[in-house]
Amino acid sequence: MNDPVENAKRLAAFKAVDNHVVDGVIGIGSGSTVVYAVERLAQKVKDEGLEVICVPSSFQAKQLIIQHGLKLGDLEMNPYLKVTIDGADESDHMLTLIKGGGGCLTQEKILASCAEEFVVIADYRKASTHLGEQWSKGIPIEVIPSAYRVVYLKIEKMLGGKSDLRMSGSSKAGPVVTDNGNFILDWNFEGVKDWKEVEITLNMIPGVVENGLFVGMARKAYFGMSDGTVMVRNV
Repeated sequence: MNDPVENAKRLAAFKAVDNHVVDGVIGIGSGSTVVYAVERLAQKVKDEGLEVICVPSSFQAKQLIIQHGLKLGDLEMNPYLKVTIDGADESDHMLTLIKGGGGCLTQEKILASCAEEFVVIADYRKASTHLGEQWSKGIPIEVIPSAYRVVYLKIEKMLGGKSDLRMSGSSKAGPVVTDNGNFILDWNFEGVKDWKEVEITLNMIPGVVENGLFVGMARKAYFGMSDGTVMVRNV
């Protein structure tokens, strides 16, 4: 694999699956790095007879599980997960994450909260000392469509910064719609010191479904590096 970013994603994903996946129920996150995690998981099931049930965080994750012939589950039947493996848009040195660039933040946070262990996989571009160093698109916030304007105004009043309604690409007019049928605001923050307080403040605004701040949830992260190594962060 010649692309250094794709190779880094693959290295991180393979390492995490090798180190953390055992028989049981596995939460499968969303995004480009998770593609390699599911690839590795399917290989281990085939080669080692690993017995896993995979619970997806999104339509994309569900399709990956089906395509690789893995057992598909859901949280109704499998509410307790051994481990959830997922990517991140950015991670600071304390493994506070920004997630939701792909629009699946609510389901991803639910899966992370249900797991005994939440493991992050990403390439070297996602590793920062402080949030906002690498990821410049803001913090995704899933909102009830009828309330997006109200939420937008309250966020600016309470926390400052600026929010933008995420719009679809050129082939489709209108806002991005999540798997839950909601809209997404991307909040560009300013001078935040306490991320937990921000997370709580955002979720207390009526109309907010969930936000893309994952504070104190991840305990370990694997970052594939451009030199072919994997950097591990623990908290």
